[in-house]
Amino acid sequence: MSQKRYNTPHRRHVVKTRMTEEEYADFAARLAPYDMSQAEFIRQAITRATIRPVVNVSAVNDELLAAIGRLTAEYGKIGGNLNQIARYLNEYGTPYNTLSGEVRAAISDLAALKYEVLQKVGEAVGDTQTYQL
Repeated sequence: MSQKRYNTPHRRHVVKTRMTEEEYADFAARLAPYDMSQAEFIRQAITRATIRPVVNVSAVNDELLAAIGRLTAEYGKIGGNLNQIARYLNEYGTPYNTLSGEVRAAISDLAALKYEVLQKVGEAVGDTQTYQL
């Protein structure tokens, strides 16, 4: 007598899992309408499943990011105003060159402060969320 052969791929790997009574009841209820084995049901579920990563962002982080975003926008506006003042002072020449240099130094300090704030937020909230600013 020859051994019976099946036209299915040879499966060598076994995957086991444990379920609670509730999980198993849910699994059995989902399996019931189909005329297939538990193993086939699981294989079908795996190959057709779409798994999306879950990203948990708390409301505090959203509020913090929004506040920091507004703050950095204000830094940008202040920097733009200082830049206009520096350009205006440069137009008048020699008597205002020193003041113009001081305004440009303030612009540089403001840019450094903005960078430092974003760096601290990145450390506190996570660099993956800081890009939203």
